[in-house]
Amino acid sequence: MIKTVKDVDLKGKRVIMRVDFNVPMKDGVVQDDTRIMAALPTIKYILEQSPRSLVLMSHLGDPKKDVKKAQEKAEKAGKTWTDADKEKFINGKNRMKPVVEYFASKLGKPVTFLPDALGQKAAIDALPEGAVAMLENVRFHPEETSKVDAERETMAKELSTYGDIFVNDAFGTAHRDQASTATIAKFMAEKPVGGFLMEKEVANIEPMVTNPPKPQVAIIGGAKVSSKIAVLESLMKNASALVIGGGMAYTFLKAQGHKVGKSLVEDDFIDTAKKLLSDAAAKNVKIILPVDHVGAEEFSPDAKAVAVDNIDIPENLMAMDVGPKTVEAYKEVLSTAKSIVWNGPVGVFEFDAFARGTEQVARLVAEATGRGAMTVVGGGDSVAAVNKFHLADKMTHVSTGGGASLEFLEGKTLPGIAILAQK
Repeated sequence: MIKTVKDVDLKGKRVIMRVDFNVPMKDGVVQDDTRIMAALPTIKYILEQSPRSLVLMSHLGDPKKDVKKAQEKAEKAGKTWTDADKEKFINGKNRMKPVVEYFASKLGKPVTFLPDALGQKAAIDALPEGAVAMLENVRFHPEETSKVDAERETMAKELSTYGDIFVNDAFGTAHRDQASTATIAKFMAEKPVGGFLMEKEVANIEPMVTNPPKPQVAIIGGAKVSSKIAVLESLMKNASALVIGGGMAYTFLKAQGHKVGKSLVEDDFIDTAKKLLSDAAAKNVKIILPVDHVGAEEFSPDAKAVAVDNIDIPENLMAMDVGPKTVEAYKEVLSTAKSIVWNGPVGVFEFDAFARGTEQVARLVAEATGRGAMTVVGGGDSVAAVNKFHLADKMTHVSTGGGASLEFLEGKTLPGIAILAQK
């Protein structure tokens, strides 16, 4: 188990803390504060311990990649992209200042904004006793994400001078070996500790991989098999059943010889799907695939929903959701589960006409939680789904990290967790 801020003395110390304030922004306005609110308990606890100062660091998108995408989109639409457009875009999407102002309003205490991630030691040393400050987006510096150790270490070494102890509460970036998430630990005199959010994520996700209450059922959805192979292989070790939904299900159905119409299929992964099906059979793990569907002629929120009361899909249709018979199969297998891990929706839930299957899954998982099952929802789209259907508070744990929770479920060692002191 990781050590947390409760296991160390913070009084009079300068605390440097990695948070995940990578929140959706539109024109400089925070659109969803889930990650900010999730970090508040740790931040408030640290401040109650009378530290010398608390300096926070986070990324906010990836400026270089985000600008490139926006520029390509503008040029595709026949618009010219000027330096002024670039600056306006960055200010509205990647600058930390509006996030700092929003965060300060939730903290109920002033927060000093430091306009760069580097070169801030003098400003930090001059902060009044007990002050909170936040650095500019760490990803404005390419060293943050560099694959070259020496480059990352140069940045991490400077960041380490901002504090006496490093606290990592950014589970959403724990799978990244970056200057501010893991490399910084090399230069801290004290062994880093986790925050309460990190502690909660580890305490809930780790048992799902190592020693879950049984029977365990894993619901794995989303668009592509290719991104979920490792998690399917990992969960097969403990699960009695794997529910496979979403676009990836149609690669499996095609592998079984079924007609899938215009549905999303990864033909390069048909053999992989066949192997996963045979491995599951050898391990006596039940695989639940869709037996009926809701289809459409085109991928559009306005497309007409067509019921397909059959496992095979007509040539003119693409599957967009699972049908009622499939939901009944889900209900049967989930009704006896003692633990459930859910990663990925079973349909195009963003379009209301094709959201019913994913909503039913969310309700079945919530019911299982009510019966005493341990339920963990991980992955960005699954989290968006439970939020859409107002069921997040009915789950044992809803993870804040998409890629991080997926890699954790794959059984990987996450760099941002590996550097933390152990109890």
